[in-house]
Amino acid sequence: MTVLEVLTYPDKFLKKKTKPVEKIDDNIRKLVKDMADTMYEAPGVGLAAIQVGSDKSVILYDPAPDKEQRAYSVLINPVIVSMDGEYLSENEGCLSVPDFRADVKRAEFVVAKGLDLEGNPVNIETDGILSVILQHEIDHLNGILFIDRISSLKREMYKRKVKKQLKKTN
Repeated sequence: MTVLEVLTYPDKFLKKKTKPVEKIDDNIRKLVKDMADTMYEAPGVGLAAIQVGSDKSVILYDPAPDKEQRAYSVLINPVIVSMDGEYLSENEGCLSVPDFRADVKRAEFVVAKGLDLEGNPVNIETDGILSVILQHEIDHLNGILFIDRISSLKREMYKRKVKKQLKKTN
């Protein structure tokens, strides 16, 4: 089992946009396996490669994580094709934004597409928790953190808290 370090705000790498995966090879398969180990250990319901220091366009997710079953799904080069409706994702959190949760306005329904680990096309039409996870993780691939989607007042409060903590540890 390989648990990778999860980058946390304000790491500048998290603001980068990822690069498309050109070829699904052993390196990508190892990245996915290590990401799964990391996500279940954290524990989390989703993880983007950028969060573990890889600039590849890869996400994985498991809306009902079970360390033993590990029924996660992988999307390579995912994009959201369409969004509809409005949904308030209550108490949303992120492994890269530790110790902070907030309500985030998201689309209620999304249609996403990408590739699975074998390179087969995948289309997902969903709502609810999976819709939120897909939006959240695909945001990561575009350099967007969930705190970029909350009010500037709440975002600034969080940023000040982090700066204060960083001063204490340095």
